[in-house]
Amino acid sequence: MTPRETASAGRTTDGIREVAEGVVMITRAETNSYLVATDEGIVLIDAGLPRSWPLLERALATFGSLPDDLAGVLLTHGHFDHVGTLERLQREHHVPIHVHAADVELVRHPYRYDREASRGLYPIVHPGGIPILLRMTLAGALAVRGVDARGDIVPGRPTRGGLVPLATPGHTHGHVAFHHPDRGLLFTGDALVTLDPYTGRAGPQIVARAATADSAEALATLTPLTATGAPVVLPGHGAAWTRGIHRAVALALAAGAH
Repeated sequence: MTPRETASAGRTTDGIREVAEGVVMITRAETNSYLVATDEGIVLIDAGLPRSWPLLERALATFGSLPDDLAGVLLTHGHFDHVGTLERLQREHHVPIHVHAADVELVRHPYRYDREASRGLYPIVHPGGIPILLRMTLAGALAVRGVDARGDIVPGRPTRGGLVPLATPGHTHGHVAFHHPDRGLLFTGDALVTLDPYTGRAGPQIVARAATADSAEALATLTPLTATGAPVVLPGHGAAWTRGIHRAVALALAAGAH
């Protein structure tokens, strides 16, 4: 498998792009979700912001599919910007939603999350994040509805389509990444991003303390990801990283917490 996406860390614009064979990245307001074609059907990893719905429909159409055809949604975590289309998927299309048990309550109440620092000062200290946060707001970040999800994702136990969940707590208490060993892909959610919406800073890193429950834990969970040896890292924010998980983790650890 040769990735179609050759960009490394950096900003992403609204749209859809094939990042690997059978894998489409959906991006709205620098927030990513992924459609993955598997032997068990098409799986959606994370659900973006509410106004990413038209992009989701377009992305599904590239597979000749509709929302009703989704085999399920696998959530890396329950923050508001990763669950935005779930209510519609569940209500209108009865798509099953899966998450780690520790994030079930967060999916129900996606604005009630633990964080180390107040968000209030970030626009002053990190003005580069302002345009991103404004785009997220316009994409429905303030109007996300929580849902009931199945808390049945267990690290190490393969889930739909052969995706293997990996424990990556820190950003949230139940955060997981998903490894697709057959394709050399690692979906890191917000455990490791290439663009931080709160600071506007590009490059492999963890998300700012304004949205992270435990930065020390988030940094500590990065090193085990290198055991996957994944050549391609697909984050929750920012462009695909095609220089390998070892390099991404090294840069993220060097960057530290902000």
